[in-house]
Amino acid sequence: MVINILTVFPEMFAGPFNTSIIKRAKEKGLLELNLINIRDFSENKRHTVDDSPFGGGQGMVMSAVVFFKAIEWLTERQGAQDRVVLLSPGGRQFNQKTAWELSRLKRMTLISGHYEGIDQRVREIASDEVSIGDYILTGGEIPSMVIVDAVARLIPGVLGKDKSASEESFHDLLLEYPQYTRPREINGFPVPEVLLSGHHENIRYWRRQQSLLRTLTAREDLLSSAVLTDEDKKILREILRRLKKLDLEN
Repeated sequence: MVINILTVFPEMFAGPFNTSIIKRAKEKGLLELNLINIRDFSENKRHTVDDSPFGGGQGMVMSAVVFFKAIEWLTERQGAQDRVVLLSPGGRQFNQKTAWELSRLKRMTLISGHYEGIDQRVREIASDEVSIGDYILTGGEIPSMVIVDAVARLIPGVLGKDKSASEESFHDLLLEYPQYTRPREINGFPVPEVLLSGHHENIRYWRRQQSLLRTLTAREDLLSSAVLTDEDKKILREILRRLKKLDLEN
């Protein structure tokens, strides 16, 4: 997969993109990351990419010209992009479903804005707008890192076991079950006996039960969109009965 990132601060990506899983994905040839400095497409000697807004107002607005020229340059070298994603507070909320969707692409470009905003006309070349949350950041660089990290680990072959990604939180819109490793007990906190039993069916059931319990208590909103099996619904009924009983006892 090829991911291009248009940014005014390519140096910000050095650490996150040269360590851990993303580094290994690049070394395996499974992921190609291109950091494109949009200052290179500026039309003035100072290589500025912003200007004061028409109509007045605070701050500076990033020019549409540099982004149009950058996308044209990429198209000439790579062909048409499968997706051009503008990182924007007004975009659709990024989630695990979106990460899976993007991971199936061959080529995409992320537009990382900065300063007060981006000329509205940049949206004409964007096929999608995405937000990583309802808060304001200084630019689109960190959201771009988040998206690359979430997407890269879903590319087949990037993780040690392809099954790993399918067992993590939000894969099926449920939170992941608790995990334990050695020692069996620490400071009076033991590993649940079921995990030491070697009984695979009991372990599977316990993990699903814990996943549903975590989701119900921490992110109940996810349950309305999750695809639940008959077994899941039965487990949820059992959990709700237990919680109701605890409330009555207290």
